[in-house]
Amino acid sequence: MPSISSPTIQLRKRSLQIETIFHEGGPPASRPVRVAAACAVVRNPYAGRYEPELLAFMEALKPLGASLAEELVATLGRDRVEAYGKAAIVGVNGEMEHGAVWHEAGGWAMREALGAPRAIVPSVKAVAGTGYRLMVPLHHVQAAYVRSHFSSAEIGLQDAPRPDEILFALVMADGGRVHARVGGLRADQIAAGDGQR
Repeated sequence: MPSISSPTIQLRKRSLQIETIFHEGGPPASRPVRVAAACAVVRNPYAGRYEPELLAFMEALKPLGASLAEELVATLGRDRVEAYGKAAIVGVNGEMEHGAVWHEAGGWAMREALGAPRAIVPSVKAVAGTGYRLMVPLHHVQAAYVRSHFSSAEIGLQDAPRPDEILFALVMADGGRVHARVGGLRADQIAAGDGQR
């Protein structure tokens, strides 16, 4: 099998967005919830053509995923992160699968930065025009079924992705919904150890 050379990752810009939630109409929380989103806009090496082999691109993106994850950990504090999610917005000259490379490059990076939490990293992706906004699903880092941590965060940049670009994003939060009160599994009840209970 011939070797496949990794494409060079050409980064145009990065952003870090931090949202602090004090309340949602009820009493102010004893501890505000912070949600941070780290985004990177890169050139899509496969824009405008079909490329059957995408694994080299996924591998090449791993350092970027690690860098974004570490930025979020530094922002929120590694031991404070309770929820996470990831996203990709592919410019219109690309395809959905070009965003799917982020599953490993971004998801594994977050898990490593956080000490290998057990829950799968929820994700969303889209092919869209410049300035598109995307809601990223979030859930608890240790168990996907902790109802208080089912949430979302908006990501997007006014000038990205351009048609031949991809916007990749990682999101972390240091809490669940600020006024969660609809029952279900609580974070202090996580016991199964498989990340799915």
